[in-house]
Amino acid sequence: MQVTAVLTPAEEGGFVAYNPDTGTTTQGDTLEEALNNLREAVELYLEEFPMTLGGSPLVTTVTILEDA
Repeated sequence: MQVTAVLTPAEEGGFVAYNPDTGTTTQGDTLEEALNNLREAVELYLEEFPMTLGGSPLVTTVTILEDA
């Protein structure tokens, strides 16, 4: 099963990893650690709250214009 992982730099260093399908969030000092922690957190979540995840989502970015 594949799930979405959204990774962003954390203010204190490292990375925050988020899975929008389950709402699971975790962190790690490296990208690899953050992904491994997210994988474990999502697996534990799905053991408690089984669900069928849909197909692959489209993940993109949008530009927000700043006031001049």
